[in-house]
Amino acid sequence: MTVGKWAVGVGVCMALAAGSAFAAQPSEAQVRELMQVMNVPGQFDVMNKQMAAMMSQQLPCVQATYWETYIDKNGVEQLTAAMIPAYQHHFTADEVTGLIKFYKSPLGQKLVAEMPATMAEAAQSGQQWGRQRTADMFSELQKQGKLDAQGRCPGAGSDGGGAAMPSGGSPGQ
Repeated sequence: MTVGKWAVGVGVCMALAAGSAFAAQPSEAQVRELMQVMNVPGQFDVMNKQMAAMMSQQLPCVQATYWETYIDKNGVEQLTAAMIPAYQHHFTADEVTGLIKFYKSPLGQKLVAEMPATMAEAAQSGQQWGRQRTADMFSELQKQGKLDAQGRCPGAGSDGGGAAMPSGGSPGQ
């Protein structure tokens, strides 16, 4: 093999390996359309309700209605604009076109419609698992003498030093 043929072969391999680096980046309009068919604005609404509920609990001295505007119309636009570069970084224009086609399909629309409830159920399962796993691990550490009965490091005293069993969890659960 001559040096010329070898150089061409290496160049072809490098071009193939870097293929996605040369792929067209999706336009802002493409990403906005994708976000629309994925119902990202609806997800912001759910986030807003969750944030309002959380802030109302943390700061009961502030009226709950105040927090309902956490993600207002201006916030939706700001969040959308802030997210666009991430989509442009991780997806090509062709991929975004394919995703738009999928999310416009009946299956894609079912995914959009069912995902909030699916994620809520999955989050509850994950939280339950996490509480049990933490309790099991704390119990094991207590058996090893690395944590006291209150879930703190031995000798930590009552000043709150050291880890403590997370609220809602106990080794006996």
